[in-house]
Amino acid sequence: MRLIPLDLDRDLAMLHGWVTHPRSVYWMLQGATVEQVRAEYQGIVDNPHHHAWIGLDDDGTPLFLAETYDPAHSELAPHYDVRPGDIGMHVLVAPPTRKRSGLTSAVMRAVMDFCFADSRVDRVVVEPDVTNEAIARKNAEVGFVVVKDVPLHGKTGRLSFCTRAAYEMSVPHLRPETIAYAHRRLIAKAIAEFSHERLIAPVSLGEDRYRFGDHTFTARRFALEHWVVDADSIEGPLDALDVIAGLRETLGIPEKLLGTYLEEISATLAGTAWKLTHRRETADELVHADFPTIEAAMTEGHPGFVANNGRIGFGLRDHEAFAPEAGQPVRLRWVAVLKTKSIFVYDGDERDHYEDELGPGGLAHFEQQLRGRGLDPEEYRYLPVHPWQWEHKVTVTFAADVASRAIVPLDESTDRYRAQQSIRTFFNVDRPDRHYVKTAIAVQNMGFLRGLSPKYMQATPPINEWVARLVAGDEELRACGFGVLRELASAGYTGDAYHRIGVPSAYTKMLAALWRESPVPQLAAGERLATMASLLHRDRDGNALVTALIRESGVSAAEWVASYFRAYLRPVVHCILRHDLAFMPHGENLILVLENHVPRRVFMKDIGEEVAVMNDQPLPPEVERIRVDVTDELKELAIFTDVFDGFLRHLAGILAVDGVLPEREFWALAGDCVREHAKDHPDLAGRLDLLRPTFAHSCLNRLQLRNTLQMVDLTDQASSLIFAGELENPIAVFG
Repeated sequence: MRLIPLDLDRDLAMLHGWVTHPRSVYWMLQGATVEQVRAEYQGIVDNPHHHAWIGLDDDGTPLFLAETYDPAHSELAPHYDVRPGDIGMHVLVAPPTRKRSGLTSAVMRAVMDFCFADSRVDRVVVEPDVTNEAIARKNAEVGFVVVKDVPLHGKTGRLSFCTRAAYEMSVPHLRPETIAYAHRRLIAKAIAEFSHERLIAPVSLGEDRYRFGDHTFTARRFALEHWVVDADSIEGPLDALDVIAGLRETLGIPEKLLGTYLEEISATLAGTAWKLTHRRETADELVHADFPTIEAAMTEGHPGFVANNGRIGFGLRDHEAFAPEAGQPVRLRWVAVLKTKSIFVYDGDERDHYEDELGPGGLAHFEQQLRGRGLDPEEYRYLPVHPWQWEHKVTVTFAADVASRAIVPLDESTDRYRAQQSIRTFFNVDRPDRHYVKTAIAVQNMGFLRGLSPKYMQATPPINEWVARLVAGDEELRACGFGVLRELASAGYTGDAYHRIGVPSAYTKMLAALWRESPVPQLAAGERLATMASLLHRDRDGNALVTALIRESGVSAAEWVASYFRAYLRPVVHCILRHDLAFMPHGENLILVLENHVPRRVFMKDIGEEVAVMNDQPLPPEVERIRVDVTDELKELAIFTDVFDGFLRHLAGILAVDGVLPEREFWALAGDCVREHAKDHPDLAGRLDLLRPTFAHSCLNRLQLRNTLQMVDLTDQASSLIFAGELENPIAVFG
């Protein structure tokens, strides 16, 4: 948001509508004519100590009115000792034309940022009407402290101050009620998932009531030993950190990593509290929302991991600027790196790639910046960098390389991006047809430091091309509408000391990027996108998005789920049976294509790091990395663990709890999907036994608890798995 001076010739009609609106009663201009409003604000325009501003959204839409004034020249002057550096402020948010989550809070911060942008300002002063409780709450959010009530013209004002330091340290989401909400939900999830992984065993008290430790709660149990714990029913101490610490031996957390895991738990609590405070979209609203809005509205991380929102390394302002739930537009930083000290892989011309992403003018601008430093553009290539990574890592960890001009800082992108659920991947909101950009970022999240290895990524575009050709050439996959979003290009810097010593580490994964296809150009009329993770989303009132989608679609729940299975489950099963090809098909890795609110097809992404070929078929040398040698039982886990246990058990639980579809019918439909595929492809009979009565119970939290810094070896993931007995196969049980 930005503020521009009020222009009465331009803004009067709009201003009159704002200040006379019934919601603007505290502005004391109810019933004023247009000329009376002009006279009121002409007085402000003519006053050298009082200024009026129009606040604009990032697309230029007028959103609010702000006034700033010198308290020494106002009616406040007799009521307190005015200091040099004080500035008075009023703000009025425009009457809403649509519901918009967190708008008033965002406006308040924009006005405060504007006030403190003047280095001479030390303190903001406000005097709202004592009966205006709504603005009092917003003032408290940003750090205002009430001093006293004072008599003013037409009202009793509540004199309040906010210093620069108080504003910078304000944490509106960290309040007793929000953190209690977060504790409840995290304890509920810990009980559910640790019980699912057989780490703990709550005791039944009868009638869906259970006890574990100091807590009693209500829960329902479903297939795959899936627990749905009612967070609001929990009785006992509400401290998730104490719960985890008290279970450290039961959970098997190494002593040296306990602090790290608790930090991820604490960050997850803070993230939940932040989302509760700032994200207010309802499930009904998200039914009609666009793709970026749905991504930003997600209140949960990975459905299975208890510590799923760590982001160790992000501070509060980083979270507000770069977290997907913040929904803020981000302009990526760009650097030039010497070609002799970097890699670039693309099945095409390198310059064409940059022109497509930057536009001819953008590329020419970067080349001119290099020439202006006396450098030859022919010797360099270009790399997008996460702003956090530039500030915290590149300028420090690669200081010598920047100083030697092996890495050259350039301008930020002209296009604006928004972070996706994976934190380091960005969607272009100005040009949605352009590629996603995946950047390295040295933030610890959910068991991994989120870096990118330039050398590892050299094979990523060829792997993606190979997978895309296989998928496009398969008649069954085409019939299902199954597609992959190719990672078409990769680039990375390798000229640093960390690469020269020849030892792979976190430091060799700090300066690299990938470009992935956007799904937007591949949409037909009437289609829209949603992350598959959204099917597990509940809003702050507990309403499920999937339930709202089914209701709005006008089709039965069984029809909706069957369509979803055909779009998602059938092609994933086919890839395993026909090609021994496994993906990592969890919610964040799939993008649904919806038509009339019903899933019709899907896009798979994150191919380079997640795909595996599990046979001895001939592969191009550059694709050989994805081959793994595993037993048939482990191949089957690509469906049983990654699809059934990793995602569908959560979806089945939501639909059952909401009374939308009984779990027996849900799993019967899943079984029908698998059996129909077998009937249509008799030549694949016997390849794998997806109808076996039980399968090995592979546990995700156990991986993270064992080593929260690196859950698995990405070069040998199968050997990292941890099992806890077997689970009953729900498509056999309900078959």
